[in-house]
Amino acid sequence: MNLLDLTFATPGENLAADEALLDWCDETDGPEILRFWEPRESFVVVGYANKVATEVHAAACAASQVPILRRCSGGGTVLQGPGVLNYSLILNIEEGGPCASINSANRFIMERNRAAVESEVRSQKSEAEISVSGHTDLAMNGLKFSGNAQRRKKAHLLFHGTFLLNFDLSLVEKLLAMPSLEPDYRQGRPHADFITNLPVSAAAVKQVMCQAWTAGLPLENCPHERIQSLARDRYATNGWNFKF
Repeated sequence: MNLLDLTFATPGENLAADEALLDWCDETDGPEILRFWEPRESFVVVGYANKVATEVHAAACAASQVPILRRCSGGGTVLQGPGVLNYSLILNIEEGGPCASINSANRFIMERNRAAVESEVRSQKSEAEISVSGHTDLAMNGLKFSGNAQRRKKAHLLFHGTFLLNFDLSLVEKLLAMPSLEPDYRQGRPHADFITNLPVSAAAVKQVMCQAWTAGLPLENCPHERIQSLARDRYATNGWNFKF
């Protein structure tokens, strides 16, 4: 698997990169990829079908100059910012393989990610329980530290998510409403009682994820022109970001 550790300057470019990599791999039968990126500023990202008015405290975002963007994958709304590590997987879809369906891909990827994180937590002599909770969350002792989402094309899928590591969790309560859909294990808990930072460095998470996915060969060809086009024509427009 190829490795791409690349953070672009703007939120829109970082979201565009995931979509562009998926499209590029699907059109060219490109390689499987593991990408990492770390946001430099705060911004809200709604899932593809989310309604901004329902999921986001838009007035608070405007007052704090926190932009609202929409990603190409499903799932719920998240707040990005310094202290969050993002990862993206581009994987082949093979008939009869572990990624052949949405549910099987969720199980396969989430369990591998869980085991990778657990190995690092155990190396620190911690007995914290790391679990796959809901459909695609990772939790530590019942508190969520990673949310994930999926987008599928004909022969490849994008599976991407976040790791809360050293994030200002108080911002979530300020900028995000309670989600319209929540997993059973949340049990109505407010953001402050539901999310936590994983006490692991970004470098350590990257290392165990690379080991888990056998990623190390640098990606030499990156669709930069497509990324810039998507960032400009889609992710920088209200027509896309506020379509619902």
